[in-house]
Amino acid sequence: MANNKKNFIFKTKVYYEDTDAGGIVYHANYLKFFERARTEFIYSLGFNHKLLKEKYNSTIIVHKFNIVYRKPALFEDDLMIITTVKNVSKLRIEMFQNAFNKKKDLLTEAFVELVNVNIKGKPTSLPKELFDQLNK
Repeated sequence: MANNKKNFIFKTKVYYEDTDAGGIVYHANYLKFFERARTEFIYSLGFNHKLLKEKYNSTIIVHKFNIVYRKPALFEDDLMIITTVKNVSKLRIEMFQNAFNKKKDLLTEAFVELVNVNIKGKPTSLPKELFDQLNK
C-alpha cells in the first residue's frame, strides 16, 4: 500500500525496551508505536505539532482510543503501522491504525479519534490548511 493523504505507512522495529520478560511487546507500547505513526503522518502533510501550537494556537489530542490485540509482536520484529484516515470534520479526525509484522500478520488494530483544541484545552476548528490536506 502506498502512502497517500488517506493512508500512511510507518515502519519501526521492536527493541528490547519495548518488551516484557518473555520478549513480547508490552501492550501499552503499541500506544507509542501508533502515536509515532500519527506524528509522522502529520509531518508528511507539511505540519508538525510545534507549528500547530505556535502558528495556529492549537494542538491535536487523543479523545478516544480503542485497541484489539490479535497476535503478539516479538523482540526484534520489524513492524509496519498503517494509518488510515476514516473521517475528518472541522474538530475531529477519525483513524484506523493497524500493526503488522514482516509476514503481514495482523497483530493489533485500533480506532482513534483525535480532537483539535486551543491552548486553553477547548475544542476548536482544525487549521484550514490541515483540514484541506486531510480531505484531499
